[in-house]
Amino acid sequence: MTNGPGKSDRPTVPAKSPNNAGPPVAEGMEGRGLAKGNLPQQNASRIQSRNNALSALGRVRQAAAKDKKLRFTALLHHIHNLDTLRMAYFRLKKEAAPGVDGETWRHYGEEREGNLRDLSERLKRGAYRAKPVRRVYIPKADGRQRPLGVTALEDKIVQRAAVEVLNAIYETDFLGFSYGLRPGRSQHQALDALYTGLLTRKVNWVLDLDIKGYFDGLSHEWLVKFVEHRIADRRVVRLIQKWLNAGVLEDGKRMRVEEGTPQGGSASSLLANVYLHYVFDPWVQAWRRKRAHGEVIVVRFADDIVVGFQSKAEADQFRVELTERMKKFNLELHPEKTRLLEFGPFAIQNRQRRGEGKPETFNFLGFTHICVKKRSNGMYTVLRQTIRKRLQTKLNEVKAEMQRRMHEPVPEQGKWLQAVLRGHNRYYGVPMNKPALVLFRFRVGWLWHRALSKRSQNGQVLWTRMRRLITRWLPPASVCHPYPLRRMGVVT
Repeated sequence: MTNGPGKSDRPTVPAKSPNNAGPPVAEGMEGRGLAKGNLPQQNASRIQSRNNALSALGRVRQAAAKDKKLRFTALLHHIHNLDTLRMAYFRLKKEAAPGVDGETWRHYGEEREGNLRDLSERLKRGAYRAKPVRRVYIPKADGRQRPLGVTALEDKIVQRAAVEVLNAIYETDFLGFSYGLRPGRSQHQALDALYTGLLTRKVNWVLDLDIKGYFDGLSHEWLVKFVEHRIADRRVVRLIQKWLNAGVLEDGKRMRVEEGTPQGGSASSLLANVYLHYVFDPWVQAWRRKRAHGEVIVVRFADDIVVGFQSKAEADQFRVELTERMKKFNLELHPEKTRLLEFGPFAIQNRQRRGEGKPETFNFLGFTHICVKKRSNGMYTVLRQTIRKRLQTKLNEVKAEMQRRMHEPVPEQGKWLQAVLRGHNRYYGVPMNKPALVLFRFRVGWLWHRALSKRSQNGQVLWTRMRRLITRWLPPASVCHPYPLRRMGVVT
């Protein structure tokens, strides 16, 4: 490691140390078992490799935190280390769709050690070549299609290994209001931070930011410059450039992509976060400190950003300056989806006095945020409800899947619906959102009754039987998360 590109960092970070710092153990191990036939001793070796990796990358993390201008000149040996690649392989989803090469996790694992050894050698001598990303589309809640990139298996392994190494550096740089696409951070932490800021700070206006085609608009030139602020190892930079220049395979045609990073890969998430870290995060932090006179709160989850202001004039000024800032780096605020709305403790009476009706609402991470007063004491609070389009989209997915599972045994249908309800409750079970949870459970039960009635030769299933099935298999609506002020108080 060095402040200049020509000096080695090997005295600080031993070159031959096994390495692979990953997410917390619970996250890294969830759903990641050994392939069938592996010996029990391999568990011990994997744990030992992980401990050694944490120790090696821990020194990288300490050096990065100590000197924010330090540039790392020798990182590739951390990535092509066989233990690193092996653990990256085990952290991949076993049932994930194959990329352009058709390679699956299980087939690759039949000759795992030989395949990983060959991959390590190709990385070491620079012979590794990234394959194009297979593009698929998934429907969005608003009816549009979201493009996703399905990465080839070996590219997934190398990207996962590289991300573990780069996270050791960038996690010391990323700011506190950035929550998305980071290990140990979640949507609900971002939601709690926003809720707490809206209730405890002097926020009267909310700027709901939407970056137009963010993942598709990233400038490769700027992204490489941003990476080089911290990474002076040209081999690692070239590795990133290989992923950016691999192109996209769509309808059998390979297309070279000059901008953007396909959503879906491990590296794309980190690189997209790095891009906004340099474009937005330090800039907004400096703006808040130097330009703002009133209070300003910021919460960012990847490209979903909400900024709260005490003054409308400062909100307008911020929007103008941010628009210019974004243009400089090939980004654009969506003119229709980026909105400034009055929101806060005085919004209700102010709008009533002007004859403008109820305060506007905004959406963030699956929830509609509504400015309301408590029935008990008339105090201002923020009501968070499941976005209606999200709820309806999920019900449509359940309906389609129930049609596919129509002739399965009732217990198997019940177990699947049980898992759907539990997952829904775990995410949307926030305080004051129970009516939406109750509605979702009721609609799922109705769809189940409809599917069972269609397959019955005796006509509709009686509701007396249906109620027993719903009680047996569908978990009741439940609030799983505490009030944010309570949880944030414990965290801080």
